[in-house]
Amino acid sequence: MAATLARYRSGKPSGGKLLVGAWCTLILGVGVAAGWLLVMGDVRLEERRGYSAGVTVALPPLPPAPEAETESPPAVAAVTPELPVESPPAPPETKAPPETKAPPVAPVRAHPPVETETMAALPAPVPMVLKPAPDPGLVEESQKGPLPAIGKDGREPWRVYARPFDHKDTRPRIAIAINWLGLSGAATETAIQQLPGGVTLAFAPYAENLARWVELARAAGHEVLLNLPMEPLNYPANDPGPQTLLTSLSPARNLDRLEWTLSRGTGYVGVTNYMGSRFTTSEAALKPVLQALKGRGLLFLDSRSSSRSLVSEVAAELGLPWVENNRFLDNQASRVAIDKELAALETMARVQGHAIGIGFPYPVTLERLAAWIPTLERKGFVLVPVSAVAAEKMVR
Repeated sequence: MAATLARYRSGKPSGGKLLVGAWCTLILGVGVAAGWLLVMGDVRLEERRGYSAGVTVALPPLPPAPEAETESPPAVAAVTPELPVESPPAPPETKAPPETKAPPVAPVRAHPPVETETMAALPAPVPMVLKPAPDPGLVEESQKGPLPAIGKDGREPWRVYARPFDHKDTRPRIAIAINWLGLSGAATETAIQQLPGGVTLAFAPYAENLARWVELARAAGHEVLLNLPMEPLNYPANDPGPQTLLTSLSPARNLDRLEWTLSRGTGYVGVTNYMGSRFTTSEAALKPVLQALKGRGLLFLDSRSSSRSLVSEVAAELGLPWVENNRFLDNQASRVAIDKELAALETMARVQGHAIGIGFPYPVTLERLAAWIPTLERKGFVLVPVSAVAAEKMVR
């Protein structure tokens, strides 16, 4: 080693001197490279940060949430009516479904879009002027309130308060009654103002401001009935209300409840049973009630909540003006089902000369009636009030 250094100091090249020079050059090169990387690496990092700053990756948009499959709101009503009613029973020729109590608010059903003209597109019906009500000569004052009575001159409320009809018209007659009105203001006002006056309107006795509703209905030309709650087969699981006529009550108590219902308003032509699949099959319970209605000059529309109803036999025996329902229009509250029932009603009217259908103020029911009623005249039918069918039966 000493010899190598000596030769290096003397300036004489040697292999060792060359080796040391190579190592120095290598070390110097590595240092320069490291310095360059240190400086330029920071620059490139800052450049990369500059390139990426504020850049947002574009993601594909989320698919839209599916819309609820609900019916386009028909023009006849903005809200669903509150209907504490049993499912309407089937007509006599079919097996009646079990009576079930509906919730306070009618269920909302999905329906296809309206494909026919709606009630809003129909011209406003021209109201027919009915005789003023109450007629002082047809009222009996009681502790419960005014009760209908036969006048001293023999006039009967069911004839005096009836919507006028030309009985010379020989076309097949169709009568429509809308049940259980007065509990929903929107549905009741729609039925009164938008349905033709030939449609008969039946009001629940529990409705607030019932007298006012009856007055408005008559002002629009509608004939009026009261719903009379009667005991169903599955009572008390299905309870039509505190004033229900029951087979377990004495005739006196049932008549007391009848008078309560009749005192709720004036200007109506009669009553129609609401439920009653048990009560109308009991002659002992039914006969005193129908006899009282006969004594007050009223008619009775048997809704036929039971195919075993005895109303026709008892009413014929008493001479009570009565009619019976032929079809419930909205056992299934869908457009297709209601249209099918209306077609069946037409067939029945052609066969027997008249037919009566009962519906409830579901929006879809009112909509289908509004589309169907204007077609009756060109088909050869005439829309009549319930009293017109009762009068026809009384003549026979």
